[in-house]
Amino acid sequence: MAKTGPTFEQFETAFRHRNFKPLYFFYGDEGFLMDELQQLLIEQALAPHERDFNLDLVYGAEAEASQVLALCAGYPLMAERRVVIVRDFDKLRQNRLFTHYAERPNPSAVVLLVCNGKPNLSTHPYRALKARAVWAEFKPLYDNQMPGWIQQRVQRLGYRIEPAAVQMLADYVGTDLRTAVAEIDKLITYVGDRTRITGEDVVHASGQTREFNVFELQRAIGEGRYADALRITERLLQQASNTRGEALMIVSVLTGYFTRLWKLTACQARRMSERDMARHVGISPYFINEYLVSLKRFRPGALERAFAALLAADFELKGGASRDERLVLLLMLRKIMADPVPAFA
Repeated sequence: MAKTGPTFEQFETAFRHRNFKPLYFFYGDEGFLMDELQQLLIEQALAPHERDFNLDLVYGAEAEASQVLALCAGYPLMAERRVVIVRDFDKLRQNRLFTHYAERPNPSAVVLLVCNGKPNLSTHPYRALKARAVWAEFKPLYDNQMPGWIQQRVQRLGYRIEPAAVQMLADYVGTDLRTAVAEIDKLITYVGDRTRITGEDVVHASGQTREFNVFELQRAIGEGRYADALRITERLLQQASNTRGEALMIVSVLTGYFTRLWKLTACQARRMSERDMARHVGISPYFINEYLVSLKRFRPGALERAFAALLAADFELKGGASRDERLVLLLMLRKIMADPVPAFA
């Protein structure tokens, strides 16, 4: 999401209304949002039949600044404008030459310069681009922003989604927007003609079942039901076509779960209301009581043990050891759920 300058939504609105500026400068670590705006710019700025002669998509590592500047200075052919997009602009040889272009960009062109990551903004051409171009930094979303982003994305596609389904998706995808979009598209295909997406849809579309899914595993751990957690884990691995991928997904979801529990400890220390805690941590108010009950079981020492177990499992599953996925996960659960504090404590 854009940290300063126009937001993603503001760029999107401007592009859809064909309100274009001659020079844009995007940078940051959230490549998905920048990719979406690049595609939208092409779709809205040029009709399909205009693109052959008026669209140039350049990769910085494969070009020189003088060549790209010549493209930017060109005039459209049988079109209102031409579009030049430079990806990996920071890798463009002699890109410092764009310092002068930024002062007087071609009014007949729309030029978009994109850097993956954050370049040295105190040096040229970046300093000139920040002063003259329309610019924005795109950073990955925080955990607590994902539920809102998912809900907004689904609604814009013409669907409604239950709070439980939003939370499940957020738990499942973390802050990976590409994965989130892929899962949303999968869900829309799954629900067919229905316009409301439920928690059960999320479970079934992921290839799991109502009783044996990663969200039920998370709930069993939070409630201290060790035998159920083992049973669900075993069934998830049995159902999976790729057990290593399934195991890594389980570790990822549980890591997000315990991270939210850890954040809630700070919220409680600040005596925040339940609604404020839910907003701060990125949990639907629908689930906040469930998390608070789990937090009584996982005090700070238990949380530290859980993080250590999850980190060790992640290391092993990514090649740090030769044990099979089932054993890695079972040992992880044993460490996480060893001597949990009773729920009534």
